[in-house]
Amino acid sequence: MNPTRRGPWVLLLLVLAGLCGAVTLPAWLTATATGPVIGTVAVRVTGAAAAPGVIGASLVLAAAAIALGLVGRIGRWVVSVVVAAGGVLVVVGALGARSGAVDRARQAAADLTGVGVLDGDVTVTAWPWAAVGLGVLVLVAAVLLVRASAHWAAPSSRHERAGAESTTPERAEPAEDDERATWDALGRGDDPT
Repeated sequence: MNPTRRGPWVLLLLVLAGLCGAVTLPAWLTATATGPVIGTVAVRVTGAAAAPGVIGASLVLAAAAIALGLVGRIGRWVVSVVVAAGGVLVVVGALGARSGAVDRARQAAADLTGVGVLDGDVTVTAWPWAAVGLGVLVLVAAVLLVRASAHWAAPSSRHERAGAESTTPERAEPAEDDERATWDALGRGDDPT
């Protein structure tokens, strides 16, 4: 990855955010329960239900990716801290889902059958470990982002309004043959004709 460009980092954070969201779609916990009316049913708890913090972290990572393309030097540090916090949230959420697996499965069984009693053991799939791995990748990306962002140029002021501190807009007269000045005048809302 080119350390002097932001685009690949924005894309990397968006991919990590998407992966953190996608890893919550499959079942993280499975069990069986028997209800008085519907009989024995399979209880499946998705990652989104088992670890809602992972979904929140994926949204935070997506927002951080978008912000990364817009912020200056201090903002890059803030984004790096936010990315690291998102990685920690993914790891903690996934490990918390593993430790609270029985309680979450009982709640899901109660929702399905009306009785919060499981027939057997709760099986924890490999998806929480995949989420832990993604969280660690996010933490590594945050550290590398701090190092890479030191080489970035400041964002341009190309889209900043000239003389923004004045209350009345100034009309600039473009040179006749200066095509760029004509486009800039159009961008400001001035009619160069």
